Amino acid sequence: MTIEYRPLGKTGLRVSTLGFGGSEIGYKGVAQKTVDKILNTALDAGINVIDSAECYANSEQLIGKAIARRRAEVVLMTKCGHALGFVKKDWDPAMLKKSIDRSLKHLQTDHVDVMQFHSCGVETLRNHKVVEVLTRARDAGKTRFIGYSGDSDEALFAVEMGIFDTLQISMNIADQEALDSVLPKAAARGMGVIVKRPIANAAWRTGKAPVDPYSRPYWERLRVLGYDFLRADVEASIATALRFTLGSPGVSTAIVGTTKPERIAQNVGYAAAGPLPPAEYEAIRARWHSSARADWVGQR
Repeated sequence: MTIEYRPLGKTGLRVSTLGFGGSEIGYKGVAQKTVDKILNTALDAGINVIDSAECYANSEQLIGKAIARRRAEVVLMTKCGHALGFVKKDWDPAMLKKSIDRSLKHLQTDHVDVMQFHSCGVETLRNHKVVEVLTRARDAGKTRFIGYSGDSDEALFAVEMGIFDTLQISMNIADQEALDSVLPKAAARGMGVIVKRPIANAAWRTGKAPVDPYSRPYWERLRVLGYDFLRADVEASIATALRFTLGSPGVSTAIVGTTKPERIAQNVGYAAAGPLPPAEYEAIRARWHSSARADWVGQR
C-alpha cells in the first residue's frame, strides 16, 4: 500500500493525501503511549500531515511529545482562536498572539508549517488587527504559511480575501456544498485544500441515529440521500466515502482522526485504492444535486 502525495496549493509543500486529525486524541483522553503508537505508525506508513488546534484539550501536547524526534518528517498544522473553547469569543489580538506561542510550546517546535484561523466569522475576518496577528506570526517565522479553517459563507469570504495560503473545510458524501461554491474559487487562487470530516463521521456505521449532535446532521442527510453503497459492508462503505472525498477536484489532503493504532493501516489502504471510478463518483454527485436541501450547508 502506497500513499499518494500532492502539492498543497502554491505553498511548495507536498502532502500525503491522507492526514491525521488530532481532535479525537485530545477530546477522548487518549494516553500518551497510545498516541505515540498511532503517530509513529502513521509516519511509518507515509502519512506526513498532522493537524491539531489549541482547543482540542491536550491534543497539541500529545502530538508534540509523540513526534519530537521526527518533526522534520511532518507537515505540522494547528489552529488559533477558540483557545477557551467554541462557546467563548476569544479573538482578542493579544490573546491570539499568546495562543500561537503556546501552541509552539505544546508542539515542541519553533514553527508550524500552517497556522490557521479556527472557524471565525466574517466580522472577525474583516478586523485587520486580528488578521495581522497571523501575518506577523508568519513574518516572524512562527509559521511558514497561514490558512483559514471554516465552512460555507465564512469560508468563501476567507478565500476571496486573497491572503490565505490554505483552506480547511468540511466536505464529504453528506456535505458537498463546498464542491460547488467554495473549492473552485480556492483552486483558482492556488490555495491548498485540507478536508475535515471526510467520511461524514461514518454516521451510518452502527445503523442507528448517533446521539452526539456533531454526527447527527449527517445521519439525517444520509437517510434522505439513500446511497446504495451504504447498505454494503461498513468498511467497504467507509472506503467509498473516503475515496469520494480524496477524488474530488482541488483536494490536497483529507484528515482523519482515530484513537486506535490499527485504524491507520485500514485508512491507508482505503486511500491507496485511489479515486472512485468516474461513473460511481458522478452518481454520488448526482444524488446530492437531486436530493440536497437548501439548508444543507457546510458543517463545522
